[in-house]
Amino acid sequence: MRLPRDLAAYRAAAVVTGVGLLVLVLVAMPLRYFGDDPTLSTVYSPIHGAIFMVYVVVVIWVTARRGWSPTKALLVILAGAVPFASFIVERKVIAQELAALELIAPEHRSG
Repeated sequence: MRLPRDLAAYRAAAVVTGVGLLVLVLVAMPLRYFGDDPTLSTVYSPIHGAIFMVYVVVVIWVTARRGWSPTKALLVILAGAVPFASFIVERKVIAQELAALELIAPEHRSG
Protein backbone atom coordinates (compact mmCIF):
# COMPACT_ATOMS: atom_id res chain seq x y z
CA MET A 1 0.00 0.00 0.00
CA ARG A 2 1.32 3.40 -0.96
CA LEU A 3 1.36 5.94 1.84
CA PRO A 4 -1.11 8.81 1.54
CA ARG A 5 0.60 12.11 0.81
CA ASP A 6 0.21 13.51 4.33
CA LEU A 7 1.69 10.40 5.95
CA ALA A 8 4.54 10.29 3.43
CA ALA A 9 5.31 13.93 4.23
CA TYR A 10 5.20 13.16 7.94
CA ARG A 11 7.53 10.18 7.49
CA ALA A 12 10.03 12.29 5.53
CA ALA A 13 9.84 15.16 8.02
CA ALA A 14 10.31 12.81 10.99
CA VAL A 15 13.37 11.18 9.45
CA VAL A 16 14.96 14.48 8.39
CA THR A 17 14.23 15.99 11.81
CA GLY A 18 15.66 12.96 13.61
CA VAL A 19 18.83 12.92 11.54
CA GLY A 20 19.16 16.68 11.89
CA LEU A 21 18.84 16.48 15.66
CA LEU A 22 21.45 13.73 15.82
CA VAL A 23 23.87 15.83 13.76
CA LEU A 24 23.31 18.72 16.14
CA VAL A 25 23.63 16.69 19.35
CA LEU A 26 26.35 14.25 18.32
CA VAL A 27 28.51 16.42 16.06
CA ALA A 28 27.89 20.18 16.23
CA MET A 29 27.45 20.59 19.99
CA PRO A 30 30.41 18.39 21.00
CA LEU A 31 32.60 20.33 18.57
CA ARG A 32 31.39 23.55 20.12
CA TYR A 33 31.80 22.60 23.77
CA PHE A 34 34.55 19.99 23.75
CA GLY A 35 36.46 20.93 20.62
CA ASP A 36 36.28 24.68 21.23
CA ASP A 37 35.06 25.19 17.65
CA PRO A 38 31.65 26.85 17.43
CA THR A 39 31.69 27.15 13.63
CA LEU A 40 29.50 24.15 12.77
CA SER A 41 27.11 24.85 15.61
CA THR A 42 26.79 28.49 14.58
CA VAL A 43 26.01 27.56 10.99
CA TYR A 44 23.94 24.44 11.60
CA SER A 45 21.76 25.47 14.57
CA PRO A 46 19.52 27.82 12.53
CA ILE A 47 19.24 25.16 9.82
CA HIS A 48 18.15 22.64 12.43
CA GLY A 49 15.62 25.17 13.75
CA ALA A 50 14.14 25.58 10.27
CA ILE A 51 13.97 21.80 9.83
CA PHE A 52 12.13 21.50 13.15
CA MET A 53 9.66 24.22 12.17
CA VAL A 54 8.87 22.36 8.95
CA TYR A 55 8.34 19.22 11.06
CA VAL A 56 5.90 21.09 13.32
CA VAL A 57 3.95 22.41 10.32
CA VAL A 58 3.76 18.91 8.81
CA VAL A 59 2.53 17.45 12.11
CA ILE A 60 -0.14 20.17 12.35
CA TRP A 61 -1.21 19.39 8.76
CA VAL A 62 -1.42 15.66 9.50
CA THR A 63 -3.31 16.43 12.73
CA ALA A 64 -5.90 18.41 10.78
CA ARG A 65 -6.28 15.73 8.11
CA ARG A 66 -6.34 12.74 10.45
CA GLY A 67 -8.28 14.21 13.36
CA TRP A 68 -5.56 13.63 15.94
CA SER A 69 -6.14 14.93 19.43
CA PRO A 70 -4.11 17.93 20.57
CA THR A 71 -2.34 15.62 23.05
CA LYS A 72 -1.26 13.22 20.32
CA ALA A 73 -0.09 16.11 18.14
CA LEU A 74 1.91 17.59 21.01
CA LEU A 75 3.54 14.25 21.82
CA VAL A 76 4.46 13.71 18.17
CA ILE A 77 5.93 17.22 18.02
CA LEU A 78 7.91 16.64 21.21
CA ALA A 79 9.30 13.42 19.73
CA GLY A 80 11.07 15.60 17.19
CA ALA A 81 13.01 17.25 20.01
CA VAL A 82 14.31 14.05 21.66
CA PRO A 83 17.20 12.19 20.03
CA PHE A 84 16.03 8.94 18.38
CA ALA A 85 12.41 9.49 19.48
CA SER A 86 11.22 10.78 16.10
CA PHE A 87 12.26 7.48 14.48
CA ILE A 88 10.41 5.38 17.06
CA VAL A 89 7.28 7.54 17.09
CA GLU A 90 7.20 7.75 13.28
CA ARG A 91 7.07 3.98 12.95
CA LYS A 92 4.32 3.73 15.57
CA VAL A 93 2.24 6.55 14.06
CA ILE A 94 2.51 5.21 10.51
CA ALA A 95 1.54 1.70 11.68
CA GLN A 96 -1.49 3.08 13.56
CA GLU A 97 -2.62 5.19 10.63
CA LEU A 98 -2.22 2.36 8.11
CA ALA A 99 -4.17 0.04 10.40
CA ALA A 100 -6.92 2.65 10.63
CA LEU A 101 -6.99 2.97 6.84
CA GLU A 102 -7.32 -0.80 6.49
CA LEU A 103 -10.27 -0.81 8.90
CA ILE A 104 -11.98 2.06 7.12
CA ALA A 105 -11.43 0.87 3.56
CA PRO A 106 -10.84 -2.90 3.46
CA GLU A 107 -11.66 -3.00 -0.27
CA HIS A 108 -8.35 -1.24 -0.94
CA ARG A 109 -6.29 -4.14 0.43
CA SER A 110 -3.90 -5.67 -2.05
CA GLY A 111 -3.91 -9.41 -2.62
